[in-house]
Amino acid sequence: MSDRDTLFAHTESVAGFRFDAEVVKVFPDMIQRSVPGYETIIAMTGTLAERYGQASSNFYDLGCSLGASTIAMRRSITTAGCHIIAVDNSPAMIERCREVITADSQTLRETGAQTPTTVELIRADILDLEIENAAMVVMNFTLQFIVPAQRKTLIERIYRGLKPGGILILSEKIAFTDAHLNQLMIELHHAFKRANHYSELEISRKRSALENVLIPETLECHRQRLQAAGFSSIDVWFQCFNFASLLAIK
Repeated sequence: MSDRDTLFAHTESVAGFRFDAEVVKVFPDMIQRSVPGYETIIAMTGTLAERYGQASSNFYDLGCSLGASTIAMRRSITTAGCHIIAVDNSPAMIERCREVITADSQTLRETGAQTPTTVELIRADILDLEIENAAMVVMNFTLQFIVPAQRKTLIERIYRGLKPGGILILSEKIAFTDAHLNQLMIELHHAFKRANHYSELEISRKRSALENVLIPETLECHRQRLQAAGFSSIDVWFQCFNFASLLAIK
């Protein structure tokens, strides 16, 4: 269980958004009330891990936060000799993620599950990480926090590190070239947040905190970058308002 997200309900000034200890405390509540379709994306991440697993390969969770995607993959991988590498640059996130993974291991042992896929937690900047022998790489709402000029290099590194037939799951908040449609999707997202009991003040303050920190791009921009990196099959498999998840296959 996590605390309820009231971070922007009482803050007098709005600083740039950071994944610090205060965010970690409320993160599960925050993301479920802020990202439409989040639970579906996580569940299907596990389904895709089962489908595209390759024996003795690595699975990467880049920007793992509290390990939701890692656990979804771990509980779905059926091929032998696989290893999950979960990476985040936030010390607070990694510390809490370690506790979550430990608790999941205990649950699996108590239920008599077969030996679970091993998980390695790394605190690092994903821009410095080498991707190797990968059957699957997951970036759920991570690339949007990378400086745009550095995104091409990261996607190219992921492509090189994937095995033939390997996949990248890329989930992002997106922008639209049509100004009217872009504004409509923003307003629908805000309506979603209001329905989840965020106040207008909280919505406004969080949007200000994320400005220049979370920089969305259009789906076409993502497609072009993935295609240029070498991915053979690319398409959107999930979208709700201005949140989408793409599947790219090497």
